Amino acid sequence: MAVDVLLVSLGTTAGLRLVDEELAGSLERAGASVAVALAAARSEPRTFALTDLVQARAAHRAAAAALEEHAPRAVLYSTTTAALLWPRPGAIHFDAPAAGNRPGRHGIWQRPVERRRFAAAPLVVAQSEGGLAEAPAHGEALVIPVPVEPSGPPESSRDVAAVTYAADVEKKGLARVLEAWRRARRDGEELVVAGVEGDDAEPSGDGVRFAGLMEPAEFRTLLRRTRVYVTAPRREDYGLAQLEALADGAMLVTTEAPGPYAALPIARDLDARLVGDDLAGALRAALDDPLDDYAERARTALLPFRRGSVDALVQQELLPRLLPE
Repeated sequence: MAVDVLLVSLGTTAGLRLVDEELAGSLERAGASVAVALAAARSEPRTFALTDLVQARAAHRAAAAALEEHAPRAVLYSTTTAALLWPRPGAIHFDAPAAGNRPGRHGIWQRPVERRRFAAAPLVVAQSEGGLAEAPAHGEALVIPVPVEPSGPPESSRDVAAVTYAADVEKKGLARVLEAWRRARRDGEELVVAGVEGDDAEPSGDGVRFAGLMEPAEFRTLLRRTRVYVTAPRREDYGLAQLEALADGAMLVTTEAPGPYAALPIARDLDARLVGDDLAGALRAALDDPLDDYAERARTALLPFRRGSVDALVQQELLPRLLPE
């Protein structure tokens, strides 16, 4: 069946799948018919360069089959990895380019291929201004954030002191968070660590609970009970969990991580005390002396990220460029 837009989805993480579901939904609400080609990368190689090759090949196979089946008017590759070995040029939707998150040997083949793909793409669609600033030379471009909505009404009691999400313990800086918590914690306070299983989920002292992998709805329920979301990433390509925490009323304590990091300027504006290298001090400031209007101002700051705002951008800016008259 012919469709307007083919969305080629890498889908290797729950976060990526959520982003692509939101994007497909926005396109459909704007009036486009959409088919999703989901890559099926089965292996997990040990290096970024090989991982990206395996995933790019899987995206190529999925896209080629879907092109034959759906004969789309436009193709939108979600993530730069999905576009690296594209069978047909198309628009590229991304959080961060390989130019930013694959330094040195980690991106030895990806970066030069990416430069060619960005130069040939009819449109690049960044999730943030920071991501676009890192991108290789390109033509027409848009910035369209990932929609973030409150997951429900606030819980009557925020009985969890702090939460962190660390599916990638190195990238998310879990060791640094745990050390800050060890120094900052007071009796009765608990840090819940989500997204971690196996050897990385070993006991880490009093007041730390590893919750393992959580379904998205379960994680958002936890955020509604949480006072502080704390993180210390080595680099943040977007930071969807941080935006979700703010949307659900938690305060954000974070380091000044490099990368596009969409939530970082919001966190600085909301309370600069909670942003910086002194995570322990920031945790105590948030827990002991929270600003009364923090949650209200966070809701206002996130208005451009609400689904209605994003849908308007997709309808008025993205779809006319994907499907010109």
